[in-house]
Amino acid sequence: MTQATAMPSAASARIDGTTLGLYAATVFLWGVSWIGIRAQLGVVAPEMSVLWRFLLAALVTWGWVLVAGKQVRFSLSDHLRFFFTGCCLFSFNFISFYYGGLTVPSGLLSVVFSLASIFNLVLGFVLFRQKVEPRVALGGVVGVSGIGLLFWPEIAGAGFNAGAAWGLALCTLGTLFFCSGNMISTIVQRRGAPLISANAWAMTYGCCILLALNLVRGNAFIIEPTFKYIGSLIYLAIGASVLAFASYLTLLRRLGAARAGYATVLFPIIALGVSTLLEGYVWTPLAVIGVVLALTGNVLVLRRPAPKA
Repeated sequence: MTQATAMPSAASARIDGTTLGLYAATVFLWGVSWIGIRAQLGVVAPEMSVLWRFLLAALVTWGWVLVAGKQVRFSLSDHLRFFFTGCCLFSFNFISFYYGGLTVPSGLLSVVFSLASIFNLVLGFVLFRQKVEPRVALGGVVGVSGIGLLFWPEIAGAGFNAGAAWGLALCTLGTLFFCSGNMISTIVQRRGAPLISANAWAMTYGCCILLALNLVRGNAFIIEPTFKYIGSLIYLAIGASVLAFASYLTLLRRLGAARAGYATVLFPIIALGVSTLLEGYVWTPLAVIGVVLALTGNVLVLRRPAPKA
């Protein structure tokens, strides 16, 4: 195993064309994934659909590893990190959101997940003593506020009872799992493990956890034999899992958790943009203001700091 490698300063990392492309790919691939997730609901249990998704994603990623000749063997300590990455990024976070989403409006779910930009900043400071830039912190707060305005009518119109409170707690837990996975991935990459190899092992461990959960719950191991289900499964596995996670975790290394995590603020905007085209979503003045705030926060977070004199 290679020795720990120095990471570039995330605060001053330059947003070059490649990095911007990775950022755009992450936002788009995850932003439209809601279509695939909705197509998965119905016949097959949610946790079973997540298992099929990451089983296919793991197979594709292992193929990538073998074709590219990437490292396969790692130390036990690295496998423990891969295991916890699998817990946080490829199993428990998705399960928390699937079940939390049963009683929480999708708008509130989007707001909670957008808090990843704030959670990442706090965790990065606590665990890695990464400097908290006021500009990045302000951008995160502005962006999350924008998402709150974007979905405010839906949130305000929903009843809040014990079931909704439990669902909100699960969604918050899912976001914390996601952010914790970000931190573990940062450690893995600092130790020099190839990203694709680390993802292959982490997805494999995530599949083991999902398999155990499905066995405990007694879910039927079935796949809905329709074009909609199978097509959405392929997209979620390859586009929203293999490619999106590879892009996002690369951003994590280049930009740091706080700046990379802001992508979670932009997912709902892409989702509503697609909904405008496919479902006739009607934009309100409040929603427009919310988008302006979210995009303003994006500029604050990604803008390159002015060089010191």
